[in-house]
Amino acid sequence: MSTSPRPDLRRLATLAIHAGNAVDAGSGAIRRPLVMANSYALPDDPSEISWSGTGTPLYTRNGGANQKWLEEKLAALEGGAAAVALASGMAAIHAVLFAALRSGDHVVCSDNTYVGTYRLLTELLPAKYGITATLVDSSDPAAVAAAVRPETRLVHVETPANPTTRITDVAAVAELAHAAGALLSVDATFATPVLQRPLALGADVVVHSLTKYINGHGDAMGGAVIGSGDAGTALVEAVRTEAMVNVGGAISPFNAWLIMRGSVTLPMRMRTHCANAQAVAEFLDQDPRVAYVAYPGLASHPQHTLAARTLDGGFGGMVAFAVAGDSDTQNRFVAALRVITSAVSLGHDESLIVHVSGDDERARFYPEEFRRYGHLRFSVGLEDPRDLVADLDQALTVAVGPA
Repeated sequence: MSTSPRPDLRRLATLAIHAGNAVDAGSGAIRRPLVMANSYALPDDPSEISWSGTGTPLYTRNGGANQKWLEEKLAALEGGAAAVALASGMAAIHAVLFAALRSGDHVVCSDNTYVGTYRLLTELLPAKYGITATLVDSSDPAAVAAAVRPETRLVHVETPANPTTRITDVAAVAELAHAAGALLSVDATFATPVLQRPLALGADVVVHSLTKYINGHGDAMGGAVIGSGDAGTALVEAVRTEAMVNVGGAISPFNAWLIMRGSVTLPMRMRTHCANAQAVAEFLDQDPRVAYVAYPGLASHPQHTLAARTLDGGFGGMVAFAVAGDSDTQNRFVAALRVITSAVSLGHDESLIVHVSGDDERARFYPEEFRRYGHLRFSVGLEDPRDLVADLDQALTVAVGPA
């Protein structure tokens, strides 16, 4: 057997396969096994063990084997120093806010975010803990700077944003946040580490809904917080002890194992998601039956130039658009689709679409066309793009008529 040192695995496709994996010492299997255990054997003298500790395998709520291996992979993919995997994407968002903030603190947040983040910051945290938030167009660094207060402890941005695909300049916002003594958290679920690594751009922590692209197969739920630098690493460890151990947001071993398996193909899948989304966005953009299309890969997108500069290798797999017509027209269109599935979630292998009306609770922050028509959130899958375009075309004919 060679005794030469293992090469420094820096390229993403290699990391996706090898990070967190090793030969199993017990069986000799070359892939990490599924360890469905709640508890781990204690040493003969357990008197020095902290029953809430996370360093020694003890109890799966404190961290299990599959979770640990998944965290190693996620930290490597994001270029982070520490990671913690949790039960869902919202568990991860809540964990960051729960660990970073105290009563009286203030958050500056993107005004285009996932609905769960929006509700945490506008309803639950203000009512329960006296934590306040200012929602701003985070694509405008001046708006972020103007919203910062002396009590601002965290800036949280989502880029590309759900559902508008708005792009934020992470490096510019990181500089503003740190100048104010605040931390920067980035929800990069839409981008994944394939398209952008926020920690390298100055973010303290990056958050993912692992349920989406990183798992990629629509069969497991999870979330993650990955950090770098002293402040980011400290926040990850606070999340681990406060939100995971004490609040109980731990990921299950089976979900961690499934996500570990799905993540291996992430770089290849994202290339196809991006290429397919570009193809269908271009088709929709030129079709007169479509009212508007929001996709960062189109020259018409308000942040297309910024997206081209800050996203590496593609513009993501998420498209927002609307058929020219009322809500009933949108519903007829969705009902007529045969390849694309009407369902929530995103980042699966199959294409998913969901119609959201123009009176969505976050609609006041959306562009005018989103408010007028509502929007169809389209997670473009891995099917042949010609089949996707043909499906869109025939459904438009059913809903509106021929082009």
